[in-house]
Amino acid sequence: MQYSIQHTLQNTLQELEGLYSKPEISVLTRLILEEVCAHKNTHLSGSERRKAEDIVHRLKSGEPIQYILGKTEFYGMPFAVTPDVLIPRPETEELVEWILAENKSAGHSVLDIGTGSGCIAVVLAKKMPGSHVYAWDISERAVKVASENAFLNGVDIAFSVRDIFLPVDIHTAFDVIVSNPPYVTESEKVTMEANVLGFEPHEALFVPDDHGLIFYERIADVALALLHHNGELYFEINREKGVEVCNMLRDKGFVLIELRKDISGNDRMVRAVKPEEHG
Repeated sequence: MQYSIQHTLQNTLQELEGLYSKPEISVLTRLILEEVCAHKNTHLSGSERRKAEDIVHRLKSGEPIQYILGKTEFYGMPFAVTPDVLIPRPETEELVEWILAENKSAGHSVLDIGTGSGCIAVVLAKKMPGSHVYAWDISERAVKVASENAFLNGVDIAFSVRDIFLPVDIHTAFDVIVSNPPYVTESEKVTMEANVLGFEPHEALFVPDDHGLIFYERIADVALALLHHNGELYFEINREKGVEVCNMLRDKGFVLIELRKDISGNDRMVRAVKPEEHG
């Protein structure tokens, strides 16, 4: 038995109305139809309609469409995502854009700490010719997803499962270190959307209220040990912690510290430079 695509479209609109905004429903409907019927013009098979209905059911529970489909796009490139990794955000694309703009010469050595899906590392490896990119994460499952994304996008990255709070036992020096670590404080949970709280990995999101910079402080110390002189450290940050992060980096001896806002006008990114005389 065949089912009209138009009927499926109308049913999807009705089911999602009130749960998502009209622009969101428009995008979700397009993604659902692309997933279940590809290039068909008028009708769905029974199995295709059931697949569409299952996606809608999961959307109604709040599950992000990226996890349902198992994929997303970041910086114009395809990425696999699972609930083991955070869904890449547009703000992180802005961080990547900043790094690329300031590192146009070939042959950089780059380290991404807390790589998650690998979105930062993969784009940098793709867009920085001749670069040598390393990426760490404490989660084996995250590193597996990131490795799949490196393969998907045709780049070579040296992945490692590492706990950043353990001693760092490598002797590679880097031109660029970047991190988008956990930065949402526990008390901020009440302001977050249910689909984030219910489905995305909490260990990649949250830090204690009384130590909101715990990852930044440790990664800054690692960066001082591993960066070349004049090497650059880039962070994505909690919009409420910009001044604190800058002050911490200054206290540790970094120079040329710059705080930038994202497209929404929130403090979101910091860059700092290891001085020549340090270490």
